[in-house]
Amino acid sequence: MNLSWPEAQELGRDLRNKVRTNVDGQVSICPPYPYLAPLARLLEESAVEVGGQDVDSEDSGARTGAVSGGILKSIGCTFTLVGHSERRHIFQDTNEVVAAKLQAGLRNDLDVILCVGETQNERESNRTFEVVLHQLNVALEGLTAQQMDRIRIAYEPVWAIGTGLVATPSQAQEVHARIRGHLAELFSPTIAEQTQIQYGGSVKPANSAELMSQPDIDGVLVGGASLHSDSFISIIRTRS
Repeated sequence: MNLSWPEAQELGRDLRNKVRTNVDGQVSICPPYPYLAPLARLLEESAVEVGGQDVDSEDSGARTGAVSGGILKSIGCTFTLVGHSERRHIFQDTNEVVAAKLQAGLRNDLDVILCVGETQNERESNRTFEVVLHQLNVALEGLTAQQMDRIRIAYEPVWAIGTGLVATPSQAQEVHARIRGHLAELFSPTIAEQTQIQYGGSVKPANSAELMSQPDIDGVLVGGASLHSDSFISIIRTRS
């Protein structure tokens, strides 16, 4: 919930002009809802895709304040986040609600980035794997191999969101490797290998290269550093 419309428009133009197709990799942004349609138009011919920060579990109806997958799709979105730590911990989205939102995204022809992660208390209690794998189990239950082609996973430890703290590369890699191993158990080694697993949590230009050098970290989910084109583009070009 950041940036005025003029500021968001300026950031969108910078991304359109500086992010290079087939060079800078897969780049996605999740602006606030009012900015989605104009930014989707602005970035239509660019290398940057636009998606929702969240999606409602229902496709239509009297649900004031909610935005459906069909609405997102109709204005040019190609994906949506679900289960972001702030949705889980500020808005109390349960694992079951996150699972329903994931299904709604798929039902409306959207790719889905499923966010999972533990709190500081859960990490200190050595429950990281228990919590993260349970979140995966509930959200991915019943999905087919074909549907998994449309799923990305984002591991974002809650204790590293907006705190300035960041998991060390080895801490992040440990959880990413366990997630990938769990996907192999739930589906197949091929699906596990093909699924993108991103890290999110105080990602900055200073730490992005080391994080993305880890074998099971396929990309990053960027928060505050994405609000400034210089820092965001620096992160985008970490692997370029």
